[in-house]
Amino acid sequence: EDGFYYDFELPPGDDGTPATFVPEDLERIEARMRELIAEAQPFVRDELADDEARKVFAGHRFKLEIIDGETDDPMSVTEPGRVRTYENPPSSPWAQPAFEGYPGFVDLCRGPHVPSTKDFLGHFKLMRVAGAYWRGDEHNPMLQRIYGTAWASKKDLDAHLERLEEAAKRDHRRLATELDLLSFPEEMGGGLAVWHPRGAIVRKIMEDYSRERHERGGYEFVYTPNIANGKLFEASGHLGFYADGMYPPMEMDNGVYYPKPMNCPGHNLIFAARQRSYRELPLRLFELGTVYRYERSGTLHGLMRIRGFTQDDSHIYCTPEQAHDEIRSLLGFVLSVLRAFGFTEFDANLSTRPAKAETVGTDEGWATATENLRAALEAEGLAYEVDEGGGAFYGPKIDVKVRDAIGRSWQLSTIQYDFNMAERMGLTYVGADGERHRPIMLHRALFGSIERFFGVLLEHYAGAFPLWLAPEQVRVLPVRDDHERYAREVVGELRLLGLRADVADASDKLGNRIRKAKGEKLPYVLVVGDD
Repeated sequence: EDGFYYDFELPPGDDGTPATFVPEDLERIEARMRELIAEAQPFVRDELADDEARKVFAGHRFKLEIIDGETDDPMSVTEPGRVRTYENPPSSPWAQPAFEGYPGFVDLCRGPHVPSTKDFLGHFKLMRVAGAYWRGDEHNPMLQRIYGTAWASKKDLDAHLERLEEAAKRDHRRLATELDLLSFPEEMGGGLAVWHPRGAIVRKIMEDYSRERHERGGYEFVYTPNIANGKLFEASGHLGFYADGMYPPMEMDNGVYYPKPMNCPGHNLIFAARQRSYRELPLRLFELGTVYRYERSGTLHGLMRIRGFTQDDSHIYCTPEQAHDEIRSLLGFVLSVLRAFGFTEFDANLSTRPAKAETVGTDEGWATATENLRAALEAEGLAYEVDEGGGAFYGPKIDVKVRDAIGRSWQLSTIQYDFNMAERMGLTYVGADGERHRPIMLHRALFGSIERFFGVLLEHYAGAFPLWLAPEQVRVLPVRDDHERYAREVVGELRLLGLRADVADASDKLGNRIRKAKGEKLPYVLVVGDD
């Protein structure tokens, strides 16, 4: 939304080690960029036949890989037989053109672009350099990625840099360490978090509140194993559609087992454990279920992208006639819970049917499902954008997004139709007519995952959780050693009232202890001493 990057493969240094950019390089690149802006080089769009494009980009192996991976996606730089490019013809041609037939710089790009380098590009900054595996795969070469940002005015650029500075202060990875909430030990492995006592308290409060709200909302709690036989994931379709996101199989008991990537197959087994009647529907199953998904190491990012996480997962089974009201109820429930955690600004995406040939389900089913989702959004007065063709092959969905304290948008909750899995796993109920019918199946994740939602909350509150979520709500500070006994009595009374309270003894100066409590972002500090 607010920046750009470009990946470079640098030749190795004289000693054979991989070369990297340094801050001085960014300064030189910025200076050259300003020269190019002053030249007002135009951006010229072109489309090349793929064979011609291969000649132009001969020797550029990563670009050739993109050209060879042509797609029907109209948003891509390639389509069958054609490649989209943009060129910057310079005021004076290069002595040794880097691209066959082009005197300046040409690159793969979908566009559209501004007319020239002088238009809207004068206020920019190169932000940083980072290593990035080609296509996010650690088995591919490591490239050097330069990040930057460009704005229409210096005022806009300065405001953006201030937002970035504030976001850096709120980075959940930094705060998690400073506040002793959790960590990612190398010994544990990439993308696997270890929760420390203070972080675990907050997580427990979140989970307890979620359980309470779901119980009041008519959900039934279930538990499913963390591993399952591969036959289950064959039946559900995960091995066919999601194998790359699953961990390798474990062979035992003359079978193959996988860590579960999703909770839905187990919930379907619970639904199918006995014959269901229409009188039992809607059936709302809920689980705080831990799942494991293989994310490439280059994509891991604190709690926001990890490999083992717990979803507040619900699957709702209902009749077609119940679906409209159930979805409206679901969305209202989602917004109510998110408001309880302090979020007040919401919007959503409505993702509709992809190309018909790629989907399951009937035309009527898709149309009704999409309209039910739309009606729920409009009934809640929720602003939304339609992502045409952005739904899964098995159904349309709503994604709910929240705005945090500094205006960033976070996609959290999902309500998803599924026309596929109930069919694949043979789920039925007996209707009022005595016949078997296929239930409507809805997926719903409210937090998305406990871990990611915790990270969003941590950044939203900059570590200063509201009183009900704070790991330590009150700290009592005795002025001197002889006040400690009374301080502990106060803590005892507070704990009887259900507050999380503790004592910091007088072994350090009072001022130091107050500063420490402030640094730990405690809601309340009580000082006890003489009258």
